[in-house]
Amino acid sequence: MNQNLLVKSFTKPKGIQYEKDVLTPNYGKFVIYPFERGFGHTVGNVFRRVLLSSIPGYAITAIRVQTWNDKNELSILPSPFEAIPEVKEDTFDIINNLKNVKIKLLQDIESRTIKIEKKGAGDITALDLQVDDFIEITNKDLHIMTLTKDANISIELQIDSGRGYVDIDRQESYGEHDISTILIDADFSPVRKIKYEVTDTRIGQRSDYDKLIFELWTDGTQSPEDTMGIAAKILTDHFSTFINFKVEEVSEEKVEKDEDQELKQILSTPVEELELSVRAGNCLRSENVRTIGDLVCKTEDEVSKIQHFGKKSLTEIKEKLVKYKLSFGMKDIVSKVMNKK
Repeated sequence: MNQNLLVKSFTKPKGIQYEKDVLTPNYGKFVIYPFERGFGHTVGNVFRRVLLSSIPGYAITAIRVQTWNDKNELSILPSPFEAIPEVKEDTFDIINNLKNVKIKLLQDIESRTIKIEKKGAGDITALDLQVDDFIEITNKDLHIMTLTKDANISIELQIDSGRGYVDIDRQESYGEHDISTILIDADFSPVRKIKYEVTDTRIGQRSDYDKLIFELWTDGTQSPEDTMGIAAKILTDHFSTFINFKVEEVSEEKVEKDEDQELKQILSTPVEELELSVRAGNCLRSENVRTIGDLVCKTEDEVSKIQHFGKKSLTEIKEKLVKYKLSFGMKDIVSKVMNKK
């Protein structure tokens, strides 16, 4: 049966509805129907999984803390286990506060570095982050730390893009970081909560169609509508692989040709690539053996009779050739492969 006819026989939603009265930057309620019976849960579940695990976002992934005392002497925080001078909170509490900073980059930028710089007593909030025109902090009133009157602090913060939750061991943005860089577990996902339900709905005389009701809460860095759209695109990109796919039948002739080309390349390789001992290499060069092909054209007896060539060198070469699935005495095969076009 024609595949297009099979697909057309399914009843599918004409679009997606959302309740404008309850829509906020953090919350959206979406209604999609009608689905054939059972498809409401199929679509709802796959959307839920993608929304929870795969929506990209931004987070602070590393910090570098510098402080100065009353003598203007610089101190660099070596680890989160150390306290920051003239700061009331524990370092781990500060890091946890930084994890909760909600960041939105207004262009397709993968990473950015920003700073906090402050002297004297007072609170530091997310509003104190020195951002440019391309960065937006959506929870500016978030408390980060409290400074005493003698405080003089500068914090460099690395912002990166990513998906889902990434622990310190998987953080790669800093590569080999120095001792002054403190990595942070990062939750990149803008999705905070998902809820869906499937109810019956009537279309014409049938009342057994599925209606999918989706509720989505985000952290405000991304609207619920955009988040749903990104999830749909991720799924479409993945499922498109399975549409009209063709299984390519590889002929025996093509396989044989590819194998011959691979063997020809190996046979043309200089013997130096075998990384033989100096003694074995010198002996082969004295007999004008330049390539692996030259070598395997000889018999084991011929090689063993080369002047100054001992049993140890012979064993060494045989072990090297085995790795390439080659052996001595392949003159006819070499001739056939090298002359084949």
